[in-house]
Amino acid sequence: MPVSSQASVMGQVANNPVELPTWARLVREKYIAGESSTFVLYRNVFDIFLVGSELLDLKAYLTGIFVAETKTTVVEVSSEFGVQCLKGKVEIDHGGDMLAQLHSLERHLRNTHGTAVFVPYADTLMPGEDSGFVSSEDRKVGTLFHRWSLDRTLNAADNITFIVVEALGSLNQALLSNPKVVAIEIPMPDLATRTRVVRLLDSKLNEQQVTLYALRMAGLRAVQIESLLRGSGNQAMTEPEREKLIAQLLGAAPDALARAKRFAGITAGMTADEIVKLVEPTQSVPCDDPEEDVLRLIQARKRELIEKECAGLIEFVEPKLGLASVGGVDHITAELMGIARALRAGDTKLTPMGLLAVGPMGAGKTFVLKAFLKEAGLSAVALKNFRSKWVGSTERNLEKVLATVKAMGPIAVLIDEGDRSFGNGGGEGGDDGTGSRVIARLKEFMSDTENRGVVLFVMLTNRPDKLDTDIKRPGRLDRKIPFFYADTAQARASIAQAVLRRYDDSLVCDPSELEALCQGLDGYSNADLEALVLLGLDYLGREPALTIAQALQKAGADFMPPQERDMIDFMEMLAVSETSRRSLLPERFRTMPLEEIQMKLRNARTRALGR
Repeated sequence: MPVSSQASVMGQVANNPVELPTWARLVREKYIAGESSTFVLYRNVFDIFLVGSELLDLKAYLTGIFVAETKTTVVEVSSEFGVQCLKGKVEIDHGGDMLAQLHSLERHLRNTHGTAVFVPYADTLMPGEDSGFVSSEDRKVGTLFHRWSLDRTLNAADNITFIVVEALGSLNQALLSNPKVVAIEIPMPDLATRTRVVRLLDSKLNEQQVTLYALRMAGLRAVQIESLLRGSGNQAMTEPEREKLIAQLLGAAPDALARAKRFAGITAGMTADEIVKLVEPTQSVPCDDPEEDVLRLIQARKRELIEKECAGLIEFVEPKLGLASVGGVDHITAELMGIARALRAGDTKLTPMGLLAVGPMGAGKTFVLKAFLKEAGLSAVALKNFRSKWVGSTERNLEKVLATVKAMGPIAVLIDEGDRSFGNGGGEGGDDGTGSRVIARLKEFMSDTENRGVVLFVMLTNRPDKLDTDIKRPGRLDRKIPFFYADTAQARASIAQAVLRRYDDSLVCDPSELEALCQGLDGYSNADLEALVLLGLDYLGREPALTIAQALQKAGADFMPPQERDMIDFMEMLAVSETSRRSLLPERFRTMPLEEIQMKLRNARTRALGR
């Protein structure tokens, strides 16, 4: 279609006083330029969009606003209802199957100018599975839309087609690879969009509150923000009812009535049981800052909404202790403290793309890295099992996770036992290449410099040799931090004292007595030391007359640590070979030549694995 003709078709949209979202502006520009008249809209397609003072779903926005004044006919094509005319008139053979109805529509498209075709849930019509898993009719439907996008006659008739799907991987791949089909991502709401939505939904908030709420709601769709602030109308409890219930739950807590009034607005749309579950944990922990009190509740509701959205794919990680609770690894805590300061200051130049913690089991990797996240003030999620036996589901799950965490940024993604999730290069036999595609997509996301300071990957493993080599390179996992068992009595005593403080601040053992006790604990891991301390506390509970030192001595004589020396030696040498800085190594490894490190690693592998 000539550019001038397209410009006239979309001119009224272009001049519409309602500001277009970025993705809609991109559709308009590519349509006017003649690049395409078939657009695949994906990702955040089930959201609502702010148009003036209204919130509209995608169908209402596209058919009622975006093309309303430029298209004389609007048609919807779905697997559920077939071909339906939403505006204008189209002669459709509703007695036939889907293909027959589409052929009726095609005759209309050839004979009438100015038609918009809206195709929701397109993956049910044109699934992206291999041809052996797709029905003959589905293949023919995919071929038809492919042909339409290339047909000059159809394109010259001022027609536009919107193919809507949540995940690109679930749609016919031949269609997506067509140069006349343009895929455009509808992103999660950015801060500016969230701010406008919050302002619309709660007119009682002042501008400072609007900004704070919008910041805390990062990662939520507009429809989730609406449910959080507006609720479900007549089906929900009224605000006075919620306020009364919350006041009863808070009871004699400080500022109970004032807090109940604040909380009532954030619990809109919730049932009484849901409010009880949400509010009771905050009962005894009031905050000096009233706004922070509400923001804490928003965070709890946000967690609930996102975990529901990504059911079974991610879980929130909320560390309660910072690096001050860590003992025995001062060189590592100093390194992590520097990164935490950079993250808090928003200094992306000094922020790594990712961290890789390596070392034998029980060396404290998980505890220390979670304490670092607390210190950095980062929200964090852990990846759960997003792999699926169904074709294409694993890739769709990963895309949903990546889109969600990017929208929530700044955030950390914690991957424990990374060798199990992303080991062997993703090429395990029998997965039809799914593992390779997952690893490739993850590597692409991890190395995207736009994510620096927004998404920090934190991976932990005691077998870095099983990880895909390319995933460990700088630019993805920049800092490789090695963990080892404490090799001095002083360091072991520091760990034991830190464990005591974590369980009871009043439990302080004389440093000299604790160090003397730790003299004979060579080869004990951090986990072993914690188990020993807990056993000592058990003795102390049963025999109150004991001093802490005496209880720990009894525990030390009783406790039997696991004995896997060959495997531990192997994991230690792996940690030495993987570290990114010699200054992070214990003294015994710090000046070791590379040739000797490699030789010791080979020997340790032979002893541990027999090869």
